[in-house]
Amino acid sequence: MVYELKGRNVLVTGGSRGLGEVICIKFAQEGCNVAINYLASAEKSKTLAEKLEKDCGVKAIIIQADMGKEEDCIRTVQETISNLGGIDSMSPSSITPPLILFQPSQQPPPSLTTHSFCTIFPSQNNQPNTPKVIVSNAGYTRFSNFPDLTATTAHDWDYCYAVNVKAQHILLREASPTFKSNPEGGCLIMSSSIAATHPSGSSMPYSVTKAAQIHLMKCLAFTQGPKIRVNAVLPGLLLTEWVFTLSFLTPLSIKHEKWSKLIGYRASATPPK
Repeated sequence: MVYELKGRNVLVTGGSRGLGEVICIKFAQEGCNVAINYLASAEKSKTLAEKLEKDCGVKAIIIQADMGKEEDCIRTVQETISNLGGIDSMSPSSITPPLILFQPSQQPPPSLTTHSFCTIFPSQNNQPNTPKVIVSNAGYTRFSNFPDLTATTAHDWDYCYAVNVKAQHILLREASPTFKSNPEGGCLIMSSSIAATHPSGSSMPYSVTKAAQIHLMKCLAFTQGPKIRVNAVLPGLLLTEWVFTLSFLTPLSIKHEKWSKLIGYRASATPPK
């Protein structure tokens, strides 16, 4: 049986640039309709949507929303369903690695571990074209001195928790009725981080909330599966355009041997031209 994504509807939060943009492009190339969520990159999002429609022949919409606000999370799911006729997958993304799609021999049990895989099930032509995937790629951090307990503010903690943890729950809660009405269920893919498993990263609030996100993923997978599949990816440092805006990282320093050893491998999240 052939496994395909053609005709499915996907919501990608934080999808206007960097890895989120790559995820949108890859899904569109597979024939998916894509809802691109953005916070402030309106023109970039519009250009990306037009490109996807022209190059891939799919429907692409843009939705401005702040994933740190509950009402915006709710509206994003509602607008995706309203404009695309449903939702097959959600990908909250902001600092994520490339998605790897594979064809399983059978449906796995609800995930209790993190994976960089999204399980794709056979498409039934007689089923309504409803959304089944959310890629929760939007994330937040503010760089600070990790050991310094005075380096972070209450806003850092609150906003990290709102975007990195609460948003995932709200997105799935709102999409759940649609996912459960789909004969093939639905899928939520979270963009987490290796900072979730180690006391390190861009800031302590980021590391702690990414760890909380992983436990949330386990709880959702355990309680909502197998109808709804919940997975997470844990990337390291990716060379996105956002990374290159950081003052302490320059192309020269990243090429340096020390950076090569620290990163482990050079992962590029630059969209193909």
